[in-house]
Formats: sequence, C-alpha cells, structure tokens
Amino acid sequence: MNTLSHRVLGTSIAAALVALAACSTSSDDAQQLGDAGPPQGDAGDAGTLALSEPKLAGTPLNTIMTSKVLPQLDFLFNKLSVEKKDFTLDGTKAFGGGDTFLPGKIAIGFSYLLLQTPQSDPKFAEYLKRYQDIADLTVDDTNKTWGIYYYMSAINKLKNAGLLDQAVTGTTLDKLKSSLVWRPFVNQTDYSLINLPTNYYGVAFSIARLREILGWDTTTDSQRLMDKMIEHYQTYSGEYGFSDETDGQGRFDRYSVLFIGEICQRLIETNMDVSAQLKSWLRKSVDVILMRLNPAGNGFDYGRSLGPYADTAFVEVLTAAEHLDVLTPAEKPVAYAFVTRVAAKYVEFWQDDTMQSVNLWDNGRRADGYRGKSRILGENLSLPHQLLYTNNIWNGDAYKDKAPMPTSDFVAYLDKLPRTSLTWFARGDYDRALVTYRDGLRIISLPLVNGGTTYHRLNPYFAVPYSYNMLSSAADSDYPHLQPKFTLGDGKQLIPAAFIKTVTTEESGTTLTVRYTQTEMDNVAAADPIKDTRIALATEYKFEPGQITRTDKYSPSPAGSVPLSAIAMEFASYSDHVTIDGKHFTYATGDVTSFEVSGLDTCTVKEVGTDPVYQTPTGSLQSSVVCATGPTTLEQPLTIQWVLKYRSPGVPSIVPK
Repeated sequence: MNTLSHRVLGTSIAAALVALAACSTSSDDAQQLGDAGPPQGDAGDAGTLALSEPKLAGTPLNTIMTSKVLPQLDFLFNKLSVEKKDFTLDGTKAFGGGDTFLPGKIAIGFSYLLLQTPQSDPKFAEYLKRYQDIADLTVDDTNKTWGIYYYMSAINKLKNAGLLDQAVTGTTLDKLKSSLVWRPFVNQTDYSLINLPTNYYGVAFSIARLREILGWDTTTDSQRLMDKMIEHYQTYSGEYGFSDETDGQGRFDRYSVLFIGEICQRLIETNMDVSAQLKSWLRKSVDVILMRLNPAGNGFDYGRSLGPYADTAFVEVLTAAEHLDVLTPAEKPVAYAFVTRVAAKYVEFWQDDTMQSVNLWDNGRRADGYRGKSRILGENLSLPHQLLYTNNIWNGDAYKDKAPMPTSDFVAYLDKLPRTSLTWFARGDYDRALVTYRDGLRIISLPLVNGGTTYHRLNPYFAVPYSYNMLSSAADSDYPHLQPKFTLGDGKQLIPAAFIKTVTTEESGTTLTVRYTQTEMDNVAAADPIKDTRIALATEYKFEPGQITRTDKYSPSPAGSVPLSAIAMEFASYSDHVTIDGKHFTYATGDVTSFEVSGLDTCTVKEVGTDPVYQTPTGSLQSSVVCATGPTTLEQPLTIQWVLKYRSPGVPSIVPK
C-alpha cells in the first residue's frame, strides 16, 4: 500500500465535539450544529466549540436531489426555452462567451428532467418538446472534448429509456453522429493526447465506448485508449497508482485522485467489467479521500479547478467505490453520509438564491480562468449532473430515501482515523507525495508535487500547508505564499517549488516532522519549470496540534556566492484585525491566531479583502503579511523560518472564518 498511516487520534473528538455542539445553544459565540453560516466567536474555546455541518446533513440524498437540485434545473430549462440564445444569468450571457462544452452540458443536464419525470406528469410532454427544440438550437454550436462526452452520455441514457427518438429529431441526430467524435484531440498514430492533460484520456475513451455501444462505430478504439491510459499510470506513477496530469513532470492533484473514479464510472455506465487492477487504483484514491472526510462536506484543498468540484470529486470516487464493493461494509454508510453532506453543502453554500445560480465568481469567490463566469450556464448543469448520476447509483444500491447515519456516529468514525499519512504518488529523480495531518476534525495537507507547465509558479501548487477555509491559495495567483521568492542579481526569480527530493516523515507523540531537500531551485520565467543550481535548500516542517513550523536552510552552490536583489514572502490569510510586534503578528478574528517570521529583514501587513489576486474559491482572504530582504549576497547558509499558530481543537468550516 502506498499510504503509510500512523497513530490514531488520542482524544475522543467525537464525544467532545458532539457534546459541546449540544451545549449553550443560545450562545452567540458558537456556530451551532447544522448552521452553515460563519461562526462569530473563538472556535478554539472549549466552551463554545461547535460542529460545522450543512443544515440538510441528515436529509436523505435523494430528497435533496428531488426537492432542491431538480427544481433548479426546471427553472433553468424554462428560462432557456424562452430566452434561447439570449439566455442570461446574473447578468452574464451564456452563449458566445467561449464555453466549448456548453451544448453537451445542456444535453446531459436537462436530460434528467426527462429521465426522472413520470411520463404521466403533465410536465413530461412539455419537457420533451423543449428538449427537442434546444437540441435543434445548439446542434451547430462549437462543442469539444468534455462537451462531446456529455452529449454522448445523454444520448445513451435517452436511448436506454426509449426516449431518444422523441427527444432528438432525426436530422439533428444525424448531425450529432458526425460531430460527436474523439479523434480531433487524440493523435491517431500513437493515441497520445494533443496538448491536453491526462484526464482527457478518460474523455476520449468514454466517447469511443459510447459510440461503439450506440452502433455508430464498429472499431475497438475504446480498448486502445484504455490501454494507453493504463500505460500512462504505469509509466509515471508505477506501483503507486495515481495519474500524473502531465507526462512525467509530477502534477498530482485533484484530477490525479479523481481520474480513476471517472474511469470506473464510465465502465459502470457502459456495463463493462472493472478489472482488479483498476479496482486497486480506485482503492488508493479512496484511501486518500477517507483521510480527508469531515462534517462540513469539504473536498480537495490544493491545486487547480477547485470550488464545488473539489467536493464532488470525493462524491464520484466514493460512489464508484461503493458500487464496486471497493469500500468495506463499514465504510459504505460513512461514504453515503459524506456524499449527502456534499450535496447539502452544494445547495446551501454554492447555490446563490440571489444570483439564481451556482456562485463560483462573486462575493469574494474566484475560480481559475478555466472556469470563468462566461461558463455560468454550463457550471449550473455539470455540477447537478455529477450529483444526480451518483445519486442514481446510490438509489440503485438500496440507499434511496435513506437517512444518513447520525452526526455522532459519523464523527465517531472520523475520530478513529489515523492522525497522519504519507501518500506516495511517484519516486525517482524527484519525490512526489502528499502528507496529511489531522488535528481533531481539521485536515491539513502538504502536497510535495510539481505543478508542471504553467502551474509550477502558481501558489495552488506550492509545497506549503493547505487546510480548507483556513490555509488557502488563490487561483492563478503567483504571490510567494508561505515560501520565499529569490530575485537574483541577474534578474532571474527562483522559488523552491518543483524539484523535491529525499522526502521523509517522522512521528513522535502528536508531532509530525517532514523533511526534504532541493538541489535545484525553480526558475519561474517560463511556462515550464527551469532548473537553477545556484541555490540549494533543506526544508523541515513540524506539525503539532495548533501549530505549524517551517524551517528552510538556503545554501549557495559550491561554485560560489550568489548576488541577490531581493527576497520576498507572504502569508495571506482569512484571519484579520492584525496586531504587529516586530515580525510577530496576532489576529483577533479567524482560525489562524498568530504568524511569526525570522530570517527576513522586514515584515508588514496589508489588507487584501477587496483585491481579486487574493480571492479564493470559497471567499476572499483578508490580510497578508508581506516580508522582504533587500539587496544582499548569499555567501553562507541562510535560515528562514515561520511559525503559524491556529485554533485547536478546531473543525473545518463551510464558510471561511
């Protein structure tokens, strides 16, 4: 097994938190059990500590779908039927904005209104007519990759339900047969992807497989694409069983854990057997996710393209694992309880009633450029699709209308999880891994990866701690978050980001120590990481309840001293109302209580709550500690250290504190 798990939590978090949540229910200082709003008081005060979970956490998953998600689709369907290509949501036009997946998302999203409405319902005939009209309306629009898969999946579902001929006209279907193909983004010589990340192997495979099922192709290209995907796993992760999103650069992120879940879901969708090899890789992803379960329904905390997709990634993997019996009998109800929390969080937090839309972009939230607001209609369709198709699997596996386990039982399971784990993604010239530290119900991640092309210089991929709604990066931002940026005398800028080696971990009591080295720094001038050997680095992290310490020792290369123009580092936080004492900063509000720096000459603080650069997927960071050293020469080893303290025991929140 590639995940090395250590000690079980020593205190009964379950008993303490659930008991505390039940106490002082009139207190203004506590976020009450079931309250999705932000807490106002000291989350670390044992007298006021309470559990953060969605209000609908105890509601059956299917009930959330039928009472909340499907009615929102009905609203959008009616609106699109009236406005057609002039469709506007929250002031944003859906068409003409460059969403190249939109026709497919429209097809799959609104297919659920046909598939899950009884044909005796008066709405059904109207749904059929509107679906047909919209298919005619969008058939000639640009539709690529994921959009093609979504459309193929919708056609297959409608055919299986006996509705295809009524929902799509013959003329439109003939056009779709010609346009819904995978070959434009796959090299026909060796079946490699054309300038796309690894998860698109799954897209190409799914399109090919569905075309074969529908009788549109008679080839076996889907198997060749599956073989290519398996080859990629074996080449770049080997025994560890995760998908590198690049060809060997080492970008292991949300997609790396999700991808095997998507592949297994496509096999389930098309009635194919799932091999023992694929199930073993799925189990590895499950192990990563189980360590991250929490009452709030929060998902991945680092890397690109997060927002609600950070949460639904867990849903897709856990659902496939449940259906394929990769989960144990004891894990299945836990997984269902978490999936339900994700769905509840989606309708309570991600959905904005004022916007009448999912909100990834406003009120302090910001997605990366890939998910810009021009995709507003598509995001309102692909997210419900993920929730609805997984709900249908749970329904078929005897969970329909079943209430999830009580919060006390769910938290009791979390209480028994290991305190720490080290998950290996790849080893070779460089180490790629994910360190996890659980402090009570709070999960802290330390990804030791390479963001690779474009992303290596952006802080969502830095080798720094992440903890959902406490320690967050900002999409597409490159400020030197929790790690220094060196500007050399020749103008080149180096960061300690991409070339990590010799990773080790050691646990002693409640303290986890992580060490690694880098003999090359990362020159951020180009899209791809560039090695620069003039500065070497040894890093040590210490994780303790309520405290994280990072100590870096930077040494000049044996070739001689290194002239520096500047060194810069920042810590941007949700915490605010900062008191400054030299290079020690304390916060009056938020989960982080203090931050202290040594080894840099000056530190100050700035307010960043209205600066788009500091907006995260869940909300805006509020303050940033900015540290710097002016022109100097690195002749001897330089130690830079920071110590971050936070409220402990703590619980992960739905809304940033």
